[in-house]
Amino acid sequence: MREEVSEAVMENVIPADSLSPSHLPALGEGFELMQLIWELDHELQMRSRRMKAQLGLTGPQRLVVKLVGLNPGIAAGQLAKMLHLDPSTLTGILDRLVELGALERAIDPRDRRRALFTLTARGLKMKELESGTAEAAVQAALTKLQHRDLAGFRSVVGAIIESLRSP
Repeated sequence: MREEVSEAVMENVIPADSLSPSHLPALGEGFELMQLIWELDHELQMRSRRMKAQLGLTGPQRLVVKLVGLNPGIAAGQLAKMLHLDPSTLTGILDRLVELGALERAIDPRDRRRALFTLTARGLKMKELESGTAEAAVQAALTKLQHRDLAGFRSVVGAIIESLRSP
């Protein structure tokens, strides 16, 4: 059963086609920064989808390929720590990369519970991709920034991460 919206509520509704930052109420710096972070996350996800369609791998898969290429024989646990990912999330990424033929999984001879990863010939080609990747877009943006801007960004993001981790 649908309820009717009162006229008082409807008077405060801004038409969707006229929404712009100037129409939004001031929500404070914290919320405004969160909006930017959400927008960044959205754009990274969109680029990742385009990468999947154009290059055959997603942004997170690309990052794993780069890290395995730089660290042949790396264990899944080490990758999870480097990427700040839950091991179960990483397992899905690793499985898909093995299925794609980009990674080779081997059992660690010193500890048969651990899997070690190296790039295949296909993975080496994926590692060398330059254009159309998320990191290429980030690198292009960084060329437009001053060193102090990047240091400030790292400081702000680090402080946010630290604050989010605390109880």
